[in-house]
Amino acid sequence: MIDNSSQSTHLPPSSIPAPGTISTADLGASLRAGWSDFTQAPLFGLAFSLVYVLGGLVLYAVFLASGQSWWFIPIAVGFPLIAPFAATGLYEVSRRIEQGKDLNWGAVAGCVFAQRDRQVPSMAMVIMLAFMFWVFVAHTIFALFFGLRPITSSTFDMLMSGPGLMMLLVGGAIGGSMAAVLFALSVISLPLLLDKEVDFITAMITSFQAVMQNLWVMAVWAAIIAALLFAAMLPMFLGLFVVLPVLGHASWHLYRRIIV
Repeated sequence: MIDNSSQSTHLPPSSIPAPGTISTADLGASLRAGWSDFTQAPLFGLAFSLVYVLGGLVLYAVFLASGQSWWFIPIAVGFPLIAPFAATGLYEVSRRIEQGKDLNWGAVAGCVFAQRDRQVPSMAMVIMLAFMFWVFVAHTIFALFFGLRPITSSTFDMLMSGPGLMMLLVGGAIGGSMAAVLFALSVISLPLLLDKEVDFITAMITSFQAVMQNLWVMAVWAAIIAALLFAAMLPMFLGLFVVLPVLGHASWHLYRRIIV
């Protein structure tokens, strides 16, 4: 039986309390809670992560077969930007554990499916457009430094050349700035949209306010997310089977600590 308690699309608008203040200790507590949720319901995390592992492997195979494996680098750099797509189901699993509700595929999948009539798709579109814009910017930066010259050397030699190092510096600065803005707009807004009946603009504003109020702590959280996701992608994306669900569950618990 599907639990419809969290799927109504005609709820009255929710009031949102002002974001609270957290410390780095809350980050550790959230990660521990995320690991606990994952170990308590591992099949949900593995299933949601499977989409990203397969997607990453397919993208790599396509670029490798076309002889343009270099373009996989900006795709991999931007890959964490779309990771929140998998988060809705993980948030629902954590919420059901938190509330002591039964965990079953019908209830979790039903909640995820019900989001089509709420604000999550609008937020997902913002994230996807940001990812597509980053890919365009990465192509533009490459063209500015290397022009139309064919790539004849190995990827490593090209990146370690003078233009390659400068390209990495400029691209890293631009990409990092874009990622920081998107992180500030989405880190709280995604769980908030699942938890409460608010529009995605209000959710993004609330998320930005929460990040600004806890700037140092949230900067550490962003660094933890980036480091873990990049490390998880190195062994053929297989590390995402663990890292992605743990971070998804942990993000829910961190949201709970900020929006009381």
